[in-house]
Amino acid sequence: MSSPAASPPDVGVVVVAAGAGVRAGPGEPKQFRPILGVPMLLRALRPFTSHPDVAHVVVALPPAYVERPPEWLGKLLGERLSLVAGGAQRADSVRAGLAALPSSAAVILVHDAARPFVGRNTIDVVIARARAGVGAVAAVPLSDTVKEVGAEHRIGKTVSRDHLWRAQTPQGFPRSMLEKAYGRRTSGKGPPPTDDAEACERAGFPVEVVTDSPHNVKITTTDDFRIAEALARELR
Repeated sequence: MSSPAASPPDVGVVVVAAGAGVRAGPGEPKQFRPILGVPMLLRALRPFTSHPDVAHVVVALPPAYVERPPEWLGKLLGERLSLVAGGAQRADSVRAGLAALPSSAAVILVHDAARPFVGRNTIDVVIARARAGVGAVAAVPLSDTVKEVGAEHRIGKTVSRDHLWRAQTPQGFPRSMLEKAYGRRTSGKGPPPTDDAEACERAGFPVEVVTDSPHNVKITTTDDFRIAEALARELR
């Protein structure tokens, strides 16, 4: 008896890399800067482009880099990887990436290019929860004591951390959920969502946290790049 055919890949990924990265200091955009000789964006892409369930990855870049990407990135473009111009807000970049994914992608993951150390297990669990029909956010519970601070840096109170988590990426959703969340009219209803989970929360969809690894750090400042170099040595 022949074995059953494997299901075709059904996951589309939007990698958000359209920010200016000004807090990382002068020079080329931080997403293109190397960590132990490997561009940060490339490190962020590899876990998704190598995943057997991923059909296509779209990278949202600053518009000027879409037509003239770095040489190493241009060589990777093809059936499984493409580029789109990002927008002024993160939500705009996600909308653009979502529109560029093939219709066969029933599950959508969104990942920040500034997180170059995402683990395969985290990706697998986020995909599984999104396939089950809920939004899923890679996250870690807060371990620090949290203070609410007012004017003149005066502490108002200590906030209980019992139910506080730090949201990370990837964040995964059934495609229809994410499209409906970003298709809602948001003008005049407060600031844009800070992440995709918030967009879905505002639309009333269920969103869960998936326990992530502390290695999945976000690289923002020059000091963060030094930490990333040390982490890359540890993980290789």
